[in-house]
Order: sequence, then C-alpha cells, then structure tokens
Amino acid sequence: MTPSGPPVAGHRVAVVVPTLGRRLDYLRESLESIRGAGDALILLVAPAAFDASALIAEGLADSKIDEAVPGLTAAINQGFASLPADVEYAAWLGDDDRLHAGALDDAVAVLDRKPRSVAVYGACEYIDGEGRRVWRNRSGWWAAPLLRFGPDLIPQPGSLFRRSALDEVGPLRTDLGWAMDFDLFIRLSKVGRLTYLPRTLADFRWHADSLSVRAREDSVREASEVRRAHLPGWLRPVSGIWEWPVRQATLRAAGLVKEHE
Repeated sequence: MTPSGPPVAGHRVAVVVPTLGRRLDYLRESLESIRGAGDALILLVAPAAFDASALIAEGLADSKIDEAVPGLTAAINQGFASLPADVEYAAWLGDDDRLHAGALDDAVAVLDRKPRSVAVYGACEYIDGEGRRVWRNRSGWWAAPLLRFGPDLIPQPGSLFRRSALDEVGPLRTDLGWAMDFDLFIRLSKVGRLTYLPRTLADFRWHADSLSVRAREDSVREASEVRRAHLPGWLRPVSGIWEWPVRQATLRAAGLVKEHE
C-alpha cells in the first residue's frame, strides 16, 4: 500500500487528481501532461486500496492521500484542504484529462500579473478514448459574464484558481453531481475576475465512461438549477423565459460533439 500523509511543501502550484485507479493508461497520460504543463505539486486522492507507490517512484505524482469519503467532489475538496500552506494556486484535473505543455506556467504568469484575478481559463479540446480530437471549446472573455444567464462555456480542465479565493468562497458543493465546477465559477466571479487566456490549455476526454457524457441531460438540468439559485430572488420566477432555450442549446451542442466522434 502507498503510505498516506500530507504532501510535501515547496510548490507555489498544486494539482489535485482524484482517481479510483481503474484506468491506469489514462491516469499516466494525465500525470505526464501535468509534469509537462509546469512546476506543480501533484496530489492523488484515491481509495486506500489503490497503491500509487509506482507512480510516485517514477516521479509522476508527489503524494497520495486516502479518500476519507467516497465521491469525486469530496475527493477534490479533501485534496484542496490537504495542500501545504505555501501553495498559492490550485487546480484539479480528471484522471482521464490532459493539460497542454506549458499550460500551468502560462496560467500562473497571468495570476501573478493580475492580482484581482481569482481564476484563469482557456480553450479546451475534446478528445475521444483514443486521444483523437473531436471538438474544440472555443471559449473567450465573454464566457465569464455569460455564466449567470447562459451556458457554462468555461472549461474546468486547464483552469487554475487562486488559493486565497478558493478559501474565501468555500469548498465545492458535494450535493451537486455534475455542475459543481459551474457553481464554483459563479461564486468565484462574485469575489474577483475570471480571466481568459487565449490558448488551448487542456484536453477533455469525451467517452462513454465520462461522468458528464453518461448523464448529459441530468447535467444540463442541474446547471440550470445552479444558475437559478444564483439569480436575485425577483428574477427567478421569470427565468424560464431564457432557461429553456439555454438548456436546449446546451443539449444540441453535446449532440454535435457526439456526431463528430
């Protein structure tokens, strides 16, 4: 078994990777991509039964902690809470997603230069199970102001958060199954700026086992509920005017990705 314990200090940036350890080929790709994205502490959060000693010995991860409570969101929250005090910027990456070369370094440069920015995001490639590109999320600066009234066009893979802002807004909501990142972006937008970096930062693996692919309609419904929850009370009764077309457009976009597989 892998010895569990707090990660070692000495990094400004940390990436939490929640995993069940069932897809080692994808996991290795993910960890290798983080190493190529910049200097970062890589913290695995996984069940106690998963032995990560080989990955740590190879330098693909720095530390592993045993998940205290099962579930993706709980694992991410646990990882963030376990980071050393000297970590300034944090992110999480799915164990089947990938960062692009230099992505972390470029995102850090933005946050260093813009102290009012609480997060950086960029474009994201959708890839299939074999790593072939099937779609590109062409996000932009306009994705941030659109959050409260339109679809979430900010990709979570590749995003980097200011640690102090994460502490301010609190942990990810564990009662959400799919839209916890959407909710986090909205909460962060209330305390600072979400800054767009005009480059592709990550690959999101779109395949049958992906959480958001398996339950796309539920994901879209939940995102709608999150949007409404953040609206002023006087707007919620009339939000159906735009929520229905937004939900339909989001489902249509998912259908287009499916057609390109």
